[in-house]
Amino acid sequence: MRAWLRRSAWPLWLARGIDRQRRGFHEWLDPARLDCDAGHRRLRVAARQTWTFAQAAREGVAVAEEAVAIGLAMLDRARLPAGGYANRLDLDGRVIDPRIDTYDNAFVLLALAGAAQAGAPTRAPARDLLDLFEGALRHPAGGWREGLPDAAPRRQNPHMHLLEALLEAFRAFGEPRALALAEEVVGLFVLRFLHAETGTLPEYFGPDLAPLREAGRHAVEPGHHCEWAFLLRRHLAALAEAGRPAPPGLDALPEALLAFARRHGIGRHGGLMDEVWSQGAPKSAGARLWPQAEWLRADPGEASAAALAAHLAGAPPGLWHERRDATGVPVPGPVPASSLYHLTGALLG
Repeated sequence: MRAWLRRSAWPLWLARGIDRQRRGFHEWLDPARLDCDAGHRRLRVAARQTWTFAQAAREGVAVAEEAVAIGLAMLDRARLPAGGYANRLDLDGRVIDPRIDTYDNAFVLLALAGAAQAGAPTRAPARDLLDLFEGALRHPAGGWREGLPDAAPRRQNPHMHLLEALLEAFRAFGEPRALALAEEVVGLFVLRFLHAETGTLPEYFGPDLAPLREAGRHAVEPGHHCEWAFLLRRHLAALAEAGRPAPPGLDALPEALLAFARRHGIGRHGGLMDEVWSQGAPKSAGARLWPQAEWLRADPGEASAAALAAHLAGAPPGLWHERRDATGVPVPGPVPASSLYHLTGALLG
């Protein structure tokens, strides 16, 4: 699969996933026509693809540096005068949705850090974005807002990707406050997100970060258990690198998260289901690609590799089946560009 990434996926998306005339990234590719008819460009796709192509550039893939430059120009067009990055652009790069989404802005920080590691001068905008996370995006009840303007319900997911971006920013720029903010996110995970009674990670929370329940149970995404497990390990490594002590018991949490995913998250198709209930019963038994990629990244082995390989089998070269139903049959549809980030992270390790 690593060879597939380097020889098929990256080259295909570098060739067909970029609108070079208008200097932007396509939202998806039609698997038959290898084109895209979307009428907009989302910030998260611009950021994820910039990070992805930065990894390809570091691996010496042809034209990847050009793609990183296109991505950074897209991000610059999305940058708002008062700080932060707009949610959506039109095909010519004009802002059409100025909302600042925390999830998406976390990916901008990830992209800036990835581009820096590929040689781009992105320290200044990364510092400005850290200012935003330290200031206006903070929530008065703890953690970070969903965005500006704020929204409900609150989710753990933007915090998880903020942690990912902060750790990458610490690696790229050596910014002490990036690591300090990462420690804050991890503390929030331990004290507020991780459910003490079940040992699971609820997806949705009220304004005070109390888990939202339905009939006494809450929704759990096994793929997010895997992402947090990987990021907690990476956080422990960053603390060790910085000579900082780790909180007691933190090193046991990744395996506990993975154990729940293995025990309750694997469906009839052999992959991780999209959602289960906190007691372990299936909620949504289909399988998207991204949980399999994050399972492989956090828990490499035959089972996780086979689950991801099932999404590549039978797909056109460089593409994949984004969804499989509860029985494992691929669901037809376009191939979203945003999933290349998950594949790149999983297969580079």
